[in-house]
Amino acid sequence: MAMEPLSQKEIEDRLRELPGWAVQDGKLARTFTTGSHFAAAALVMAIAAVQDELDHHSDLTLGYHSVDLAVNTHSAGGGLTDLDFGLATRVQAIAPAHGAS
Repeated sequence: MAMEPLSQKEIEDRLRELPGWAVQDGKLARTFTTGSHFAAAALVMAIAAVQDELDHHSDLTLGYHSVDLAVNTHSAGGGLTDLDFGLATRVQAIAPAHGAS
């Protein structure tokens, strides 16, 4: 079942609820900063678990003290959908447990 892309207004409205997130190159994106490389790696693992649970996966990049996440929905022609914002909301909720800001 293909998801329908959100309208520009829906995207803007949802972004207001997700501080630090933005649309970059057509993807919902955020960089999280952590206090250590180990904390960043642990955050990547926690995000991977959420992605597997949702069966929706992002581009995820581990840096020295950072994690970059960018996601869109391929089955919606690369548009942003409820799936993308659902993943972002879940990641936003778990990030503080890893000292991420």
